[in-house]
Amino acid sequence: MFATANAAALKTTDKATLPKDLFSAIEDLKKDLNAVVLAHYYQEPDIQDIADYIGDSLGLSQQAASTKADVIVFAGVHFMAETAKILNPDKLVLLPDLEAGCSLADSCPPDTFGKFKSAHPDHLVISYINCTAEIKALSDIICTSSNAVKIVNQLPPEQKIIFAPDRNLGRYVMEQTGRDMVLWQGSCIVHETFSEKKMLRLKMEHPDAEIVAHPECEAGVLRHANYIGSTTALLKYVGGAECDRFIVATEPGIIHQMEKQTPKKHFIPAPPEANCACNECPYMRLNTLEKLYLAMKNKTPEITILPEIRAKALAPIQRMLEMSV
Repeated sequence: MFATANAAALKTTDKATLPKDLFSAIEDLKKDLNAVVLAHYYQEPDIQDIADYIGDSLGLSQQAASTKADVIVFAGVHFMAETAKILNPDKLVLLPDLEAGCSLADSCPPDTFGKFKSAHPDHLVISYINCTAEIKALSDIICTSSNAVKIVNQLPPEQKIIFAPDRNLGRYVMEQTGRDMVLWQGSCIVHETFSEKKMLRLKMEHPDAEIVAHPECEAGVLRHANYIGSTTALLKYVGGAECDRFIVATEPGIIHQMEKQTPKKHFIPAPPEANCACNECPYMRLNTLEKLYLAMKNKTPEITILPEIRAKALAPIQRMLEMSV
């Protein structure tokens, strides 16, 4: 597991010593450090509201690649901050809580995947950005849920492909492109937790509602969706749709932006299988406004990557950015 330096710092810090207005204090630190705060849609609302840019993995990668800031504060999970560091080796990249990992990234160990790749020597490796720097270093092209179909469609029809690590996104890309790919059998604990049965029951209660879903969801959920797309695509869709009620099958953090964009529309989180908050990503929710402030104040926890891994991981990310134009 990753170190918990900043989590420990928060535990040992008397909360009374924290600024009363964390929003103002963070804005001051942004100016002092020439820092930019990048946040994923799955972060808590306060962090989304303080961020300089909110987006999905593709948008965040593009922002990280183009920022002029000296310090990048990544309010997301570890692989996202790693991507920013790969693109900006000379900049300070901070993650509010180093324990903010990813179940999907964890499902693809580099040693095991290396053997899997070796068993398919004539295959090109496309890896979903939700993976570690080590997996990126073993890949030919990185993709996101926003551009996976577009990238696969740009490859010659005869090119054999390994798609990793998410089997659900890989299956969806196969359906959309008609390509036969070898899939690594990884998955996201959040997107696999949605209950098809409970969602249909919810649909019966709200027959006028449309179902929108992320392609990391399982096939049973996706087949009922009126629209499937990345978080950014979902946000754009609900903003332009005539429907005013939606069942949202992705991490419910996105609903904060949906409500801000279209306050007169109604958004219902898709229910998980168990009676729990399992549709919330436990890793994304480790970041808090307090930890964000402490990360900037103490300039830690810092993301570091071995130079040889960083060099190998950079090329497939750059290829993704070039193919996404």
